[in-house]
Amino acid sequence: GGVPPGTDLVLGAAAGCLACVLTNPLEVVKTRLQLQGELQPPGTYPRPYRGVLRALGAVCRADGVRGLQKGLAAGLLYQGLMNGVRFYCYSCAEDAGWTRYPGGTVAAGAVAGAVGAVVSSPAYLVKTHLQAQTLAAVAVGHQHNHESISRAFESIYRQHGVAGLWRGVTGAVPRVAVGSAAQLATFAAAKDWVCQRGWFGEGSWAAVLAGGMVSGVAVAVTMTPFDVVSTRLYNQPVDTDGTGKLYRGFWDCVLQISSKEGLLGLYKGIGAVYLRLGPHTVLSLFFWDELRKM
Repeated sequence: GGVPPGTDLVLGAAAGCLACVLTNPLEVVKTRLQLQGELQPPGTYPRPYRGVLRALGAVCRADGVRGLQKGLAAGLLYQGLMNGVRFYCYSCAEDAGWTRYPGGTVAAGAVAGAVGAVVSSPAYLVKTHLQAQTLAAVAVGHQHNHESISRAFESIYRQHGVAGLWRGVTGAVPRVAVGSAAQLATFAAAKDWVCQRGWFGEGSWAAVLAGGMVSGVAVAVTMTPFDVVSTRLYNQPVDTDGTGKLYRGFWDCVLQISSKEGLLGLYKGIGAVYLRLGPHTVLSLFFWDELRKM
């Protein structure tokens, strides 16, 4: 509290972007792992990406070290828009006193996340396309073959209009709503919990780190199925009228993944999700917390 919502919009955007620069390589790996073996039974497809560390190596071999920062510009745009709007809405809920009611923190986090997801959806769409692009030998998922972030936006708009830029938003809204609610609800509680046990001093950087890592577990477990569905909906090929060729929508995607890849298919890339979310949760909330104090 004590920070105007307009200021929180700027601080939230800055915090998200700072965290994004450091965690984008894991976002690239996560996207590749989630697209690997799409709609194929386990064990029936080649796996160029095996675990987080091997996947990082595979990306470097195929695309060079710079490949680890694929889609960074789109990622920064996404994080700036999503986190700016998310923290702005959450700050408004704080000022209105909604977070003082039972369950208010979770509800405020979910609503703030959903609004942020809608606003930033076009940037996430382009980010997913760019991060999936690679050499044919190690390609997974549909390859959109955009030349740059500007060309990607231009191509999608030219082919499918404004609506095309929001394709896949039905997967993004529950993804960010669930993740935001889990993150904002568990971070403060986890930070207080480690301090109450005397493991770290109140307000110390170590307490923030520990709280963020605990929060990251909750976010990874609850959000990964939504994250997989969101990645698939964003990356799937579409007809000339913008209709998806693989999935008709959110629930169709869930059912197809569950029936063809098994329930564990909804948890593809959870290691990369956590390894990205843990530091990203720590960094974004730490930067936000510190920028607020300043």
